[in-house]
Amino acid sequence: MAKTKAKARRRKPNRSLGGDITNIVIVRNPSLENFQDLFILMQQSWVPFSRYILNTVFITAVGTVGHVIVASMAAYVLAKHKFPGRVLFFNIVVLSLMFSYHVTAIPSYLTMSFLGWIDTYYAIIVPQLAYSLGLFLMKQFMEQIPDSLLEAARIDGASEFRVFWQIAMPTVKPAWLTLVIFVFQNLWNTTGGTYIYREELKTLPYALQQILAGGIARAGVAAAVALLMMSVPITLFIITQSNIIQTMTTSGIKE
Repeated sequence: MAKTKAKARRRKPNRSLGGDITNIVIVRNPSLENFQDLFILMQQSWVPFSRYILNTVFITAVGTVGHVIVASMAAYVLAKHKFPGRVLFFNIVVLSLMFSYHVTAIPSYLTMSFLGWIDTYYAIIVPQLAYSLGLFLMKQFMEQIPDSLLEAARIDGASEFRVFWQIAMPTVKPAWLTLVIFVFQNLWNTTGGTYIYREELKTLPYALQQILAGGIARAGVAAAVALLMMSVPITLFIITQSNIIQTMTTSGIKE
């Protein structure tokens, strides 16, 4: 009997714990106190919080648009034009996918230092233009464009750039929208700590790291910043969701 009562006592906290977990998961009194604390904390910084946001938005926008244009133009040439060294060049692009960021970190830093781009936006934006995964993805989709469609546009008198911009790019719209998601997420989360040292050029993820360094006392403020960081990529994904699904579906179809 004594053992049975002891087991019953042990089970009671488990039932109450389940109720406590439910209360924790479902917020009873939501508030914006964490965002208010974040605003007060950023007011104490000698660099305005809006400066971090501006740096991140500028780097992400310019890098994403630039990479999509450069990768699409290079993929169009590799897929629809025959020239000496085309296969070799594409094999080099595929081979570069094997190397991670950590392998190329030192050569990249030396290159940026030689060019005088340390502590500038160029050190983050320009290398992103040569993102090999984007070129590989766009080439695979450019090859699916019928050559007869492009030839018909050339016969009608369209220039090569017009064929690329008004025929090829709308045809592979799901592909470059998917590429936008990949590049956007990569640039949006970059801290730039390797190349940028001036505080006024730092990005929003860097500010988040500084807030997290404050320990448990700033946990609520850190959660508010994390929500702000996640909301933009999630919103962009929701907007382009149908095109991304179409890209994944098309990539599995073989003629």
